Amino acid sequence: MSHPQRPTMQAMEAARLRLLDWMEPTPLVPLNLDLPDRRIFLKLETLSPIGAFKLRPALNAMLSRDRASLSKGVATISSGNMAYGMAHVSHVLGVKMAAYMFAGAPQTKIDGVRRLGGEVRFIGMDDWWRYITEADRPLLEELLINPVIDQAVLDGNGTIGLEIAQDLPAIDAVFVPYGGGSLITGLASALKYLKPEAKIFACEDENAAPVAAALRAGHIVDVEMNPSFIKSIGGPSLLPQIWPVAQKLIDGAVSVSLEQVTDAMRILFSKARVVAEGAGAASLAAALASPHVKGNVVCVISGGNIDADDYATVLSGGIPAP
Repeated sequence: MSHPQRPTMQAMEAARLRLLDWMEPTPLVPLNLDLPDRRIFLKLETLSPIGAFKLRPALNAMLSRDRASLSKGVATISSGNMAYGMAHVSHVLGVKMAAYMFAGAPQTKIDGVRRLGGEVRFIGMDDWWRYITEADRPLLEELLINPVIDQAVLDGNGTIGLEIAQDLPAIDAVFVPYGGGSLITGLASALKYLKPEAKIFACEDENAAPVAAALRAGHIVDVEMNPSFIKSIGGPSLLPQIWPVAQKLIDGAVSVSLEQVTDAMRILFSKARVVAEGAGAASLAAALASPHVKGNVVCVISGGNIDADDYATVLSGGIPAP
């Protein structure tokens, strides 16, 4: 099993330089809610070329490898956005690409992968989780890039933290969606070097909240998963390879309800014209639900790839079906 390390500043800076030829830094913009005790800023990963932060780890994971290692193609395991990111990079590089996805993944992400020439291989959720955790691995010729514990993935995600630190001189708190843990591990690695006073909070859907459970128990535990339209955060447990690194970097976890997430999605649309998927809006929902957090608060809006029908349901005041 792979055991990633906390990204170094040198590795994250190298990743930042690689990404410059492929994408502009995403903006950090204020969200005017007229709150008396906090000023909220949005890190809009929704404005990356694929509409999600996953382009960064996909780029760094592929561009940092020798081109010969990509010659037989690449593969990943994904709920959608990592597959979309790798399909984007593979399309430009002329490399074959395949993604192991579960049938319930958002159709917009499945379509995005296929539109860029990627192959989607559907597997059951249990198999998908075993592939993610490396408890099992598919037999394939392609180079398999784990979307969570690949070291270059973590280094690529660290570039988000570098950009936040550059754009905002004083940071009191940062809220980050927690799926597999690669986003918060990379981002927090950079911020804890550059802005050690900033508190980092993991954001989860209360229907699958393994981080909060692990922090309460003092160790990784299995949690019950209830059906949810949010597909990119939450899981039955935590990855044992990355949790020891992530645990040292985060200051707490906030679990939010589907009502809070959909409220945050509507706020993002009405106040900032930002389209966010459920996982992406969870950070704002958590920031608004945390009464003790004050000052300059950054919410990482991790992605905006949501099916149109689900988004219409949200904007009309409802909660999409799982």
